[in-house]
Amino acid sequence: MGSVQLVEWPEPVVRVQTLSESGLAAIPAHYIKPHADRPSLSAGLDGGASIPVVDLEDSDGSGAAAVAAACREWGFFQVVNHGVDRGLVERAVEVWRAFFRLPLEEKQAYANSPATYEGYGSRLGVHKGAILDWGDYFFLQLLPEKLKSPEKWPALPTHCRETVQEYGDELLKLCKRLMKLLSISLGLDVDRLPAAFGGDDVGATLRVNYYPKCPQPELALGLSAHSDPGGITVLLADDAVKGLQVRKGDRWVTVQPLPGAFIVNVGDQIQILTNAMYKSVEHRVVVNAEKERLSLAFFYNPKSDLAISPVAELVTADRRAMYPAMTFDEYRLFIRSKGPKGKSQVTSHQKYDSLRRPTMQPPCVRA
Repeated sequence: MGSVQLVEWPEPVVRVQTLSESGLAAIPAHYIKPHADRPSLSAGLDGGASIPVVDLEDSDGSGAAAVAAACREWGFFQVVNHGVDRGLVERAVEVWRAFFRLPLEEKQAYANSPATYEGYGSRLGVHKGAILDWGDYFFLQLLPEKLKSPEKWPALPTHCRETVQEYGDELLKLCKRLMKLLSISLGLDVDRLPAAFGGDDVGATLRVNYYPKCPQPELALGLSAHSDPGGITVLLADDAVKGLQVRKGDRWVTVQPLPGAFIVNVGDQIQILTNAMYKSVEHRVVVNAEKERLSLAFFYNPKSDLAISPVAELVTADRRAMYPAMTFDEYRLFIRSKGPKGKSQVTSHQKYDSLRRPTMQPPCVRA
């Protein structure tokens, strides 16, 4: 398959915030989801279910067991007593709220392209005529250092760059703790999964999501259903405005973020490394007619040119390696070209199911 060129957006980019603030009564047609994908905003959607909560200060060894149960049952959990300073978290939220309040021309100075996605954006995927999500975002590369683009880091509001760097440093520490917990929870050596990710030579990115008010939230999504292509995601959600929904079987569960907590989910790379012992889970974001919503998603990913495949300890005669080796550089081109598409990517990458039967495998998008 030839190289995929991701250079320019296929159509002029319209900022969703601009549409929302224009006072329009109906959303444009290219934001209206097909009937099967539209959210149900009715009461009782989640049936009272909720994702597990893991206390990282548990000193009796129950933390790893709680993580194992959460990953097997949900693929999502909230962490409390995580050690990240509350004041820093509040500052990070405030600088990004202030950024999205800036005049459009100041934000446009950081407009992104599909070449790297870094900067101020309003769409994922490069297919012309695609149905778009109701949201804007800001995407930054944090690690490795050589991939940072200082010109894409906002100079305004004041102290934004310093705050984002400090926040990123603390979230990196948290992710390293979580990776060790994941290793222990699988009965592996504490450093097994971190080593498989590249040790200290990993990737990290930050995506700040801004979901403006939507006059027809029953027709749109802030972010379409997808599983995360990377390793683990640590989300700082808006605890005053619910929006994140997690697939549980054939229904969607609305997550109620705990004040001060982070929401953690495993991505496709963990599913591959664990040979599907832990599976990434589809999730999506619904929007609100009355309130805007802001969230910060920190993505912790493997070294981008390191081949990722199931770790040997989790491959047995009864459970063959279900995925061939592939680098994260190759893997993430799928979502960058096609946008969020459920779990179609990790499914297409699978070569065997859990019963050792071959699976059909469409070609993955490669550089």
